[in-house]
Amino acid sequence: MTGVAGGSRFVLDAVEGRARAGRLILSGGVVETPAFMPVGTAGAVKCVSPEELGDAGASMILANAYHLYLRPGAEVVGALGGLHAFMRWPGPILTDSGGYQVFSLASARDIDDDGVTFRSHIDGSSHRFTPEAVMDVQRRLGADVIMAFDECAPGGTTRERAALANRRTAAWLERCRARFEATRGDARRPQALFPVLQGNVYDDLRAEQLEAALALGDWPGFGIGGLSVGEAKTDMWRTLELLDDMVPSGRPRYLMGVGYPDDLLESILRGCDMFDCVAPTRNARHGTAWTRDEGQINLKGARFRLDGGPIDPACDCYACRGYDRAYVRHLLVLGERFGHRLVSIHNLRFLLSLARASRRRIRDGTFTGWVRRWLERYRAARTLRSAP
Repeated sequence: MTGVAGGSRFVLDAVEGRARAGRLILSGGVVETPAFMPVGTAGAVKCVSPEELGDAGASMILANAYHLYLRPGAEVVGALGGLHAFMRWPGPILTDSGGYQVFSLASARDIDDDGVTFRSHIDGSSHRFTPEAVMDVQRRLGADVIMAFDECAPGGTTRERAALANRRTAAWLERCRARFEATRGDARRPQALFPVLQGNVYDDLRAEQLEAALALGDWPGFGIGGLSVGEAKTDMWRTLELLDDMVPSGRPRYLMGVGYPDDLLESILRGCDMFDCVAPTRNARHGTAWTRDEGQINLKGARFRLDGGPIDPACDCYACRGYDRAYVRHLLVLGERFGHRLVSIHNLRFLLSLARASRRRIRDGTFTGWVRRWLERYRAARTLRSAP
């Protein structure tokens, strides 16, 4: 591929219905899709080492440009060899633009057509993000895939507000691409730039945003933003099906911020290829684990006090191989971080295994039936637990 697509190559190996299995070939390695990317917000996945991530099956991880810009600074990361060396992660890395984090600071930022002025959530200091500045930050960080700067309108927003965000996102995308091309010689390693498709739940705005991106030329992949932000699931699924019909089939679709087990599988069913979410480790810190036959469970519950079984008998992760529910519960109740680490490893392995199973099922043509049975069992367990 040429132009902006020069930092990557995507090979689509199999399709079943809308579901796809492929390979994203990057300078840092090959990512088999569908792929879940663990989130290392500030340069580390909470409680989990790079070696443990590899053992759990991770091939690509995500880091957050906003947080790394504030601490320790993109210049520091760049001076220390870039994110791969800094994090001790040898595989591919994706950095988001920091746009979502900036726009979530509703009371601490001012948006205009040129960019965003915001106050740090750490010390209140003032900062300015423009499309050019965000490209420069991600160049210094040195990830394999970097995201264009976009405006994410909040869930439940009006069509007028979503249209304004779309207009800015399209204008900023053109500036991001220009800066990306102008600084190509500064890159530590080949990088791929993905645009972010916004539009909330408005079909016409989603179509307009994609058309605006395609008018700028070829792209190595597409981010799908502005979903899983409080809208109805039916709206989310409809939007994904709309985009599946419109986004070029030979490019990966990265659904941003989605990573609960049922949402992951529903999105794969609708043509999405890449995912990230903090839920595996965030839930783990609250004692919540995902299981195949019992759905989502809270291991702090008294019913696990004498339970000598693994978190999930169907799981082969480090935690399930070596520790039982009673011990993990004991750690969680006391607030011991080793308990958080064990559940984090399990939850990450759970999602990574779902993605791996999805790849295999898509390739052998059994995905649709398998995923319907899996979701029925998982949701039945959730319904049973919530019954009075």
